[in-house]
Amino acid sequence: MKPFRRYVLLVLATMFVAVSCKTEEKEEKTVEVPQKYKPEWESIRNGYKIPEWFRDAKFGIFLHWGPYAVPAYSSAKYPKGIYQESWTKGGKHPYSYHRKTYGDPSVFGYKDFIPMFKAEKFDATQWAKLFKQAGAKYVVPVAEHHDGFAMYNSNVTRWNAVNMGPKKDVMRMLKNAIENEGMKFGVSSHFALNRQYFSHKDPSWDTNDPQYKDLYWEKVKKGSKPSQEFLDLWWNRTTDIVDQYEPDLLWFDFGLDKPGFESVHKEILAYYYNKGLEWNKEVVFQDKNMKNKSFPEDLIVLDIERGRMDHIYKYPWQTDTSVGKIAWGYVKDEQFKSYDYLLDELIDIVSKNGCLLLNIGPKADGTISDEPRNILLKMGEWLSVNGEAIYETRPWKIYGEGPTKVSMGHHSERNNKTSGYEDIRFTTKGDVLYATALGWNESGVFTIKSLASNNPHETREIASIAFISGKNAIDWKQTEAGLVIEVDGEKPCEAAFAFKIKFKD
Repeated sequence: MKPFRRYVLLVLATMFVAVSCKTEEKEEKTVEVPQKYKPEWESIRNGYKIPEWFRDAKFGIFLHWGPYAVPAYSSAKYPKGIYQESWTKGGKHPYSYHRKTYGDPSVFGYKDFIPMFKAEKFDATQWAKLFKQAGAKYVVPVAEHHDGFAMYNSNVTRWNAVNMGPKKDVMRMLKNAIENEGMKFGVSSHFALNRQYFSHKDPSWDTNDPQYKDLYWEKVKKGSKPSQEFLDLWWNRTTDIVDQYEPDLLWFDFGLDKPGFESVHKEILAYYYNKGLEWNKEVVFQDKNMKNKSFPEDLIVLDIERGRMDHIYKYPWQTDTSVGKIAWGYVKDEQFKSYDYLLDELIDIVSKNGCLLLNIGPKADGTISDEPRNILLKMGEWLSVNGEAIYETRPWKIYGEGPTKVSMGHHSERNNKTSGYEDIRFTTKGDVLYATALGWNESGVFTIKSLASNNPHETREIASIAFISGKNAIDWKQTEAGLVIEVDGEKPCEAAFAFKIKFKD
C-alpha cells in the first residue's frame, strides 16, 4: 500500500473513532435517571422512608467552622453583631468589641476576616479519627452559615474556601476523611437567613458597597419575603452543594421555614431524594423547625436546637446542641458542659427515638481545642463499653422513669447535671431490654420501679441481668416495689450505668 493512501486511511479511521467517541459521550450525557419523586407530598410519601442507618446511628458530630472563628468572640453570629448594636450573646457585645479591636465596619468589615481565616493546621484525617474515636456514626460540617461564606468549592459564589481564606476544598477533604473512617457524611445549609443577616443601617459600612452585595446581600424591608433573585441564588447554591458532595444527610437551619420559601420546599425535598436514588444512597433530610412545620413530619427528620422531646416520638428525630454552653463556633473563653451531662442527654434522647448531633467549633487555624477534644474522647470511652445500649436500639414501651426534666423549645436545655441513679432510661434491641441509670447510688442498689413483679409493661419473667458498664458482680430480685439490682464494689466509671436484661421465652 502506498504511503499516501495508508495516511488517508489512517486519518479517516481516526476521524471515525473521534466521531464515535463524541457520539457515545453525547449519548451518555443525555441519559436521564428516572425521577421517582415528584415535587408533591404524596409522591414523596409513597416512596420514601427514613433509612435504618440513621435510626441505628444515634450519635453524630456537628461542625461550626468559618471566618467567624478568627475574632473568636461571642459566637458564630459575631458577623451579625458587628452591624447590629442591640445584639448580644452570652453577655458579650460584638458591636462595641469589633470597633475597639478592629475598627469601624467602614474600615474593617466582616469580609476582612476572610484572608485571616487560613486553616493552616487543618488535618481532615485527624479530625475524622477523633470523631470516630468519640463514637460518632455521622458528621455534619456547616457548608455555609448565615454569613454567606461557602466552606466548599462553590460554582456559584466567589466567596468560598477555595478562592479565599484556606484556599483549599476543606469540604472535599472532610468528606473523604469521614467516609474513609466508615462514617456517614452530611452537610448543613444556613444560607436562607443571609438576605436579612447583615444590617445596612449606616451608609458608610461595607455592607452597603455594591461590590460586596454577593456576600452581604442588600437591604430588605423587615418582614418582607425573599425576592425571586434570592430564591434562585439559594436554589443554585444548595443544589451545587448536593451535586458536588453527594451528602448522606442534608440539614437546614431556621430561615427555610420563613414566609416566601414555600415554593422551594417540595422541590428541594424531591430533588435531594431523587439524587439519593441516583447515587444509590439512602439519604436523610433534616429541618430545624418546631413552631411552623414546613415539611410533613413523616417525610423528614425533625431537628430541635438545644431541646428535647418529653415523650417517645413516633418518627426518628434529632437534637442538635453544642459542647459549649453558649457558642456554636469557636470562642476563646467558652464554658463547656461536662461529658457526663452530654451523655445523659444522649441516653435520654435515644430512649425517645432520637439521635444527638453534638457540635464543636474548631479554631481558625484548623485545630480543635483541648476541652472539646477531651469531652469527645470521654464520650467515646463510655460508648466503647456501653454502646450496645445505644447503637441500633429502639424505644421500649416507655422511655424511662425518674424526675429528669426536659423541654422541647429553642435554647431550653439545662447546663448542669442533676440526674441521678433514680433516673432510668430504656432501650431495646430484639428481645433484650437495656436499663441505663443516669447516676450512681453509693449504696450500689438500683431499683427500677417500671420492672416490678406486677408491672403492666412486661409480663415475661426475667431470665438474666448483666452489668455491661463494668466487671462488678451483681445480684438481683424482682419485687412488687421494683426490680432491685445490687452492684458490688465501686462505680466503674463516672457517667451512666447500663444493665442488660433478658427475659424467659
